[in-house]
Amino acid sequence: MRVLLDTHAFLWAASAPEELRDEARAAIENRENEIFVSAAAAWEIVIKVGLGKLAVPGDPAVWLPARVRSLGFAFLPIEVSHALAVGALPKIHSDPFDRMMIAQAQSEGLIFATRDPESRKYPVRTLVV
Repeated sequence: MRVLLDTHAFLWAASAPEELRDEARAAIENRENEIFVSAAAAWEIVIKVGLGKLAVPGDPAVWLPARVRSLGFAFLPIEVSHALAVGALPKIHSDPFDRMMIAQAQSEGLIFATRDPESRKYPVRTLVV
């Protein structure tokens, strides 16, 4: 299974795995699965930390890559094809970070792990976290 974590799914996996539903937690913690964290999630995290809307242990530029590595996850960069795919998405969700991650999941054939009901309206396979 190849899974792209929504920002909140990554934060829960990294710091509060008990927040995840059992099925999602099992899939995310299964080392046979490929788990990805989007560059868009990293961008969203540093913006929210900078605005004081989110706290992470220490400097996000240090904590985030170290935590992704320690969990055995991989970063998914934003490619031009992903950015262009956002333009083809229906206008369901206004959050640009979520729209980018949905476009990435569609483009790369990934399952999108999210609890966001708006994100789950898109034609993309989802795993409810």
